[in-house]
Amino acid sequence: MSESTKAPGTEEVRAPQARTPGTNPEDEVDVLVVGAGVTGIYQLHRAREAGFTARLLEAGTGVGGTWYWNRYPEARFDSESYTYGYLFSKDLWEEWEWSEQFAGQPEIERYFNHVVDRFDLRRDIRFGVKVTSAVYDEPSGTWTVRGSDGTDVRTRFLVAATGILSVPFIPGIPGRDDFRGDQHHTGRWPKTPVDFTGKRVAQIGTGSSGVQIVPAIADQVAHLTVYQKVADWLTPLNNAPITQGEQAELKANFESIRETLNTSPSGFLHTIAMRSGLDDTPEQRQEFYEERWKGPGFTKLSEHYMDMMTNPTVNAEWCEFIARKIRSIVKDPETAEKLIPKDHGYGGRRPPFGTGYYEAYNKPNVSLVDLNETPITRITETGIETADGVEEFDVIIWATGYDFGTGALNRLGVRGRDGLPLEEYWAQGPRTYLGVVTAGFPNFFFPGGPHGALGNNPRYSGDQVDFVMDALTYTRDFGHDVIEVDSAAEQQWTEMMDGSSSRSSFLESSYFYGANIPGKPVKQLLNPTGRMTLQQMIVDAVANDYAAFAFSKATEASA
Repeated sequence: MSESTKAPGTEEVRAPQARTPGTNPEDEVDVLVVGAGVTGIYQLHRAREAGFTARLLEAGTGVGGTWYWNRYPEARFDSESYTYGYLFSKDLWEEWEWSEQFAGQPEIERYFNHVVDRFDLRRDIRFGVKVTSAVYDEPSGTWTVRGSDGTDVRTRFLVAATGILSVPFIPGIPGRDDFRGDQHHTGRWPKTPVDFTGKRVAQIGTGSSGVQIVPAIADQVAHLTVYQKVADWLTPLNNAPITQGEQAELKANFESIRETLNTSPSGFLHTIAMRSGLDDTPEQRQEFYEERWKGPGFTKLSEHYMDMMTNPTVNAEWCEFIARKIRSIVKDPETAEKLIPKDHGYGGRRPPFGTGYYEAYNKPNVSLVDLNETPITRITETGIETADGVEEFDVIIWATGYDFGTGALNRLGVRGRDGLPLEEYWAQGPRTYLGVVTAGFPNFFFPGGPHGALGNNPRYSGDQVDFVMDALTYTRDFGHDVIEVDSAAEQQWTEMMDGSSSRSSFLESSYFYGANIPGKPVKQLLNPTGRMTLQQMIVDAVANDYAAFAFSKATEASA
């Protein structure tokens, strides 16, 4: 496997030199969407429902986005399945039954295929087309988009629904290309199942993907060595089948569930405990922590004490509760201590959720290496070399995450007014308005990208798609060709994002700031002000007739 680790912005992008798009009616559309993940599929559906001609280009050979590419063993949601799915159709909600509280990748992929076919979207999707350039033409007010297969499409409006977890990152460890065994990144897992039987396996990385794969393969491998850079506060996912009674309840309560999910700050059906941890006695707090430990997924965050993230005493006590759990599960004290974070409290990094992760280290064929104590010096032809020597492997798994937030957008070859490269404009970090547009790039939108919100991704990216469609409909209905955000509005929003980092518990050393990518500016990539702020500003923008935008007619016909 050879994933590129070239820094964003170093690729040369040229305007398309092939045949002139637009000579074939099929080469020209009102709305072109890039990416067939959860956001892109909804964007395509909304564009068609609004009467626009639309097409979607997808680099993969199937739909699902992250859930198409991430097919490693035991890949699954850590948001409740029914809260991740679409809410625009009651019929869809009632006819699809998730089998588990936290569905696995095969079921997730089946769901997205069902949606695409259920609403006849597949006919407007071109698979196997990786966008290599997108160039804005000012006289016509259109974008010319080129794909890796020579596809050229001219579009009035370009929507990059490329997601925030799209570009796998592999650290530049010397010798990686020399390894003669198999290498796989969790974010680009092969469709053909990988046979680990009797193999010597190295896994580098222990984030949300890494903690899922360890227990999934531990009983198959001859030996598994896990290389950990940073310990995280992992808690149990506590997955379970959805019973028939629960299925009936979900269907019967669709309207109230949709209302809650559409207005929830976190995008979940969870309810925060509206009291301080210090309002309870120490004994009551321990009972409460035990309830949280046994609760599903993100309830450890979103149904906790209201001040768990902000009160150092409560946070430290919760962390110590988890640490005791780790020490009680992991039999080897030295390994247990390596698995307990020492440099951050709960919520300092994106907390992972797993099943049987700590228990896996009790198996004699699973070992843990702390990269802070024993760093990797290079990859050899047969294995991995550290200060302790060379360990030989048959397979290396890279669970090393992504170029979060801006990685995919900066690699699309987007060129705005006067040929301005997006990656150059964002060289010091993303500059956006409402996390969907950027100045100097008319008719260009990126719902689900940087500065969106926090919480359950499909919920806030859905808010953004709805806003994009309202804006496009407004532009069309009032006879305009071009919509562009004002630079002052962009600056105000971006400064609010960068200045609100104190409201987030996440450390600047996390990938939410791009700190995992060498050379990438450490900038806020999330929206610490939250979904409610985003929703209110969207409401205000629409009510004020899009005062933050300039509208115009193209000076030259696009045909």
